[in-house]
Amino acid sequence: MPKEKEKRDKWLVLIGFFKVLKAVLLVALAVGAIKLLDGSLGGTLERWIQRLNTDAKNPLLDALLSKLQSVSPRKLSFLCAGAFVYAGLFSTEGIGLLLQKRWAEYFTIIITGSFLPFEIYELVAKEFNVFKLALLLGNVAVVIYLIWHLKHRKKQR
Repeated sequence: MPKEKEKRDKWLVLIGFFKVLKAVLLVALAVGAIKLLDGSLGGTLERWIQRLNTDAKNPLLDALLSKLQSVSPRKLSFLCAGAFVYAGLFSTEGIGLLLQKRWAEYFTIIITGSFLPFEIYELVAKEFNVFKLALLLGNVAVVIYLIWHLKHRKKQR
């Protein structure tokens, strides 16, 4: 008797898609940062601002430029390495979830859940903002859903 095809869970696909998307964005960020390592970071950013025809006297851009100019090449290379590591984690989670692998659900629960205390600390102790709150709530929802999904799948077998 042929095996019945298991129905794809739309939430697992959505979570997997976002994990892969985060991985792609982190790789792009890391590659862009690597290109900044061989030149002057401040000068490169000033050229981008001029090309985009933005106001050079904008206080937000001025604050961004001063922060980025203080980043040393060593620190930037550590950030690049970290971005590649996280991209690897996110792509492993995302591809595993897209392929509906049970190990990927456990892996995602462990990895995503392990960051929740840091996200709570950032939100409460450092600086509260809506983006951090949305990120925390989204990650809590992912962990809760995956736990529920694993338990629900066990009951069906």
